[in-house]
Amino acid sequence: MVDDNELERLRDIAAPAPGEDAKARAFAAAMRAYDLEEKTFAAAQGSVGGLRLTERAQKLWREIMQKKLIATPALAGLVALPIAGYATFHMLREQPSTFAGDEKITETLADKPATNGPATVKPVPAEADKLKKDTDSESRDAAEELGAPASQPKSEAQEVGGLVRQDALQRTEPAPAPTANGVVALDGGASAPADAARGRIPGTTAESKLMVQPSTAPVDQLLPQPENNDRVEGFKSNPVHAALEDPVSTFSIDVDTASYSFVRRSLKEGYLPQADTVRVEEMVNYFPYDWKGPDSASTPFNSTVSVMPTPWNEHTKLMHVAIKGFDVKSVEQPKANLVFLIDVSGSMNEQDKLPLLQSAFRLLVSKLKPDDTVSIVTYAGDAGTVLEPTKATEKDKILHAIDTLTPGGSTAGEAGIKEAYRLAQKSFVKDGVNRVMLATDGDFNVGQTDDDDLKRLIEQERKTGVFLSVFGFGRGNLNDQMMQTIAQNGNGTAAYIDTLAEAEKVLVEDASSTLFTIAKDVKIQVEFNPNKVSEYRLIGYETRALNREDFNNDRVDAGDIGSGHSVTAIYEITPKGSGGEQIDPLRYGQATVNNGGVANADEYAFVKIRYKLPNEDVSKLITTPVTSANEVASFDQAGTDQRFSVAVAAFGQKLRDEDATAKFGYDKIIEIATAARGADPFGYRSEFLSLVRLASALGGNR
Repeated sequence: MVDDNELERLRDIAAPAPGEDAKARAFAAAMRAYDLEEKTFAAAQGSVGGLRLTERAQKLWREIMQKKLIATPALAGLVALPIAGYATFHMLREQPSTFAGDEKITETLADKPATNGPATVKPVPAEADKLKKDTDSESRDAAEELGAPASQPKSEAQEVGGLVRQDALQRTEPAPAPTANGVVALDGGASAPADAARGRIPGTTAESKLMVQPSTAPVDQLLPQPENNDRVEGFKSNPVHAALEDPVSTFSIDVDTASYSFVRRSLKEGYLPQADTVRVEEMVNYFPYDWKGPDSASTPFNSTVSVMPTPWNEHTKLMHVAIKGFDVKSVEQPKANLVFLIDVSGSMNEQDKLPLLQSAFRLLVSKLKPDDTVSIVTYAGDAGTVLEPTKATEKDKILHAIDTLTPGGSTAGEAGIKEAYRLAQKSFVKDGVNRVMLATDGDFNVGQTDDDDLKRLIEQERKTGVFLSVFGFGRGNLNDQMMQTIAQNGNGTAAYIDTLAEAEKVLVEDASSTLFTIAKDVKIQVEFNPNKVSEYRLIGYETRALNREDFNNDRVDAGDIGSGHSVTAIYEITPKGSGGEQIDPLRYGQATVNNGGVANADEYAFVKIRYKLPNEDVSKLITTPVTSANEVASFDQAGTDQRFSVAVAAFGQKLRDEDATAKFGYDKIIEIATAARGADPFGYRSEFLSLVRLASALGGNR
């Protein structure tokens, strides 16, 4: 027990005066305890107003997130680090603490009421200076990752993620308002950068503010975009030709449909396709048409030519050439020897690539007849045989081989092609279908990767009687240019599969035309009568153009027609004297013949089609004169299929932003296509209408 006298004695002893070191340590400990609370307390009575460092940082972040000044979560995440780092550095710089040896506590900018005079602050100690440097370094590194300047400018106006930000500082003036040109200006007309240059710190005394002014940059430039390495062949649209100077047009037919699928995917993903991805003929030929076909297989196809007014130009007409291939009945179809050449490289490791490819080929296997043969070759770092030639009766074995494919490695496309042709020769079917079916995103990067080298390889292999079809998958590194090259030179077709529904169309509904060729090296040559036609232009087929002399050269490769295939070509012609000519007439050299007139003067043109039967090397010729008997008086009198195909051609030209349809709105295209929709059992034409509406919304109904 303590003696009462001892307590009395201790009570009377005077407490020693605190030393300067003790006071400094006590203050520092109190400040650390305060900052660790992470709470905002109301200012005590008699205290100066303002927020301390941690409170200001919390308030700044709360305003960013709660007021949704950065509305996109992904963008907020990207700018979080540079904003936080910069704000911490900036506030630390302005709010140094008082350390041992300072008897008087110096007020910071946040603690002291605004005055007209400058605030006096103590030098920053070494520890705080180190923290400032580290924070500044982290902020600068994060800014560099976003492509921002490495150092923060001294101006208050900062741009973060496309948003103009004013630093969170105490203000001495009313909040600035944006001017008409998007620059944040202060009351009185001075801009923020100008004031900063003069050393002013405009603002209010109430609290820190975060002012946001939207950037004028498009939204898609603010968000990170995935890298796109798609390779598409660039080309210019066909020009207008004067019939008097250049009366002959020659091209290879095209039954590919890849462009339409690619355009559809682009529109459904919310953006207009690039012009070079739009091949008008592939869009037109995507749809089945009920053109009149031949009566027997001895004539592989029939042509129908019609002339009608042009809906987008009152001074011109359209010459519409439609070809229909003979439709081989299922019971008459020859045996098929198919080699699935499947890209399993690392680039195929996406949901719309290898997994979609596997589902697509499963659909094709279900379509095969018992005597058909399937082989499977894969290629990544090198090529390998997954399945030796196997009868379709062993369906489970084939499907298992497809299902167990996994992606990985580089892309040795050349080696895969060679191995696929070797297997095709191993199980070659005489008078049957021998075809390699290449499925890839086209990213060849091992072996022969040059398009010309691959073209020569395919040309050499096609002489063996094995044809090639190419099916493209995915986006981002799609090599459409390469696929078009090898398909055109491999006596095959190219399709782009973006959905399972498209796989069903190509490999199930159109299986006969995809697999069974009825005519190869099909070329069209049209000679226009300058006495009847002043000018003409071919709509599409730019990548299929041939020289005039190529038409009669059987060594020149051209497109092929499959069973039941329909092919459409459209010319826009300017009748002589219509007033719609775009080319000035020649001063000299009018067309004449010895008898004083022009032969066959009543004809618009003369259409010639040259083709070879699948197992022959000598071509045959079909000719059709085009006269007034092929003409209809009004566009509405043309057939339903003719009018719908014209609507598709107009849409393709519109997407390519061609001059001919510049004043022809999407609404007019919708009007024509709606009236000519006709029978649409698979919904292709209805889907087309929805794509036109999407393009109109994305590009404006111009």
